[in-house]
Amino acid sequence: MNTNKNTSAKPGIALLVVLIIVMAIAITAMGFLSQSDVELACGTNMLMRTQMDYLAESGLEHAKGLILNPQDVSAEYWAGSTGLQLVSGSNDRYDVTVNRDPADRCNYTIDCDSCRMKDTERSGLSRLHAVLRLNPCIAYWAGSNTTVWPQMTIKGDVYCGGNLTNNGVINGDVFAVGTIGGTNPQGQKKPAAEAGISWPNLAVADYAPTYYIGATSYSAQQIADANIPAMSTLTGVCCRAGDANMPGNVTVNGTLVITGNLTISGSNNVITAGKNFPALLVGGQVVMKNGSSLVINGLAQIGQRISIYAGATSASIQVIGGLFIANGDVTSSSIQVSVTAAPATASIETWLPGGTSKRWRPAAGAFFKSIERIK
Repeated sequence: MNTNKNTSAKPGIALLVVLIIVMAIAITAMGFLSQSDVELACGTNMLMRTQMDYLAESGLEHAKGLILNPQDVSAEYWAGSTGLQLVSGSNDRYDVTVNRDPADRCNYTIDCDSCRMKDTERSGLSRLHAVLRLNPCIAYWAGSNTTVWPQMTIKGDVYCGGNLTNNGVINGDVFAVGTIGGTNPQGQKKPAAEAGISWPNLAVADYAPTYYIGATSYSAQQIADANIPAMSTLTGVCCRAGDANMPGNVTVNGTLVITGNLTISGSNNVITAGKNFPALLVGGQVVMKNGSSLVINGLAQIGQRISIYAGATSASIQVIGGLFIANGDVTSSSIQVSVTAAPATASIETWLPGGTSKRWRPAAGAFFKSIERIK
């Protein structure tokens, strides 16, 4: 009887099977690890992109704040900057470019690019394009009942301390204490309380005999003669105690302060305000003689009214900034009036002797008309 067992099975088969199983497990595990790495990288990229989106939005808010407060920048308005940071020393940067609409100085386009820097490489780039509107933005203020005559064009919002009758062109909203009649403005009719703008409340004492920039005092230039010489150029803060006459071809590069009445008797008179200063401050009224003209670049604050000389049939006044009349309005349809809101030009900062500043601006607020992601 043969008692030998079957020895045909080759040695090592079990080991080979184990190795194959281990290899399969290892390959499967590597697949899971690879997939996890990809998902982790996707999550990291998504987090970075979200952070860059928020950084770009912060850049838009940065621009909004400086556009609303032009006193904080040396230029007329903030045009943007590059390499900005929210946190000092971080690798996250944003660039801002601001352009003002030349046809409407209350509108600004803002482009903001944000990214994370590693050496010279940029990653996580986010780009936003936005349109910002300053609103309300007062171009013309009349403290009492007023008529906007057919020869008046106002590009911006209007405030009226009484009843307003519009027979001209108002490219903006009208805020009135009383009723609003005549031709409808291109904007809306609103209660005066919604304007959100106060009277500039500038005083002669803010500029004469001395005025301050920070804690440093400066002396205003005193105008001795009531008749400002024709073809003359005045620079800085110039003050006349009493009435004054601008005969024509008078240029003021700075601020003209008249405590009494100002008569415009000739043409080609131009006043251009300095940064954060008003262009014209008149305690009384402005009287326009026949054929006279005045161009004001900046804020004009007038105590009483703008009237035309007896017998005169035509005159013109152009304001790029803001025209604010405390206790009156433009009294005659013979005066051609053009007022364009320019909040960056009309915003004011005055200083008290101790170095404390007071600020005023014709724009109550701002909102984004649109925000678009640029891929």
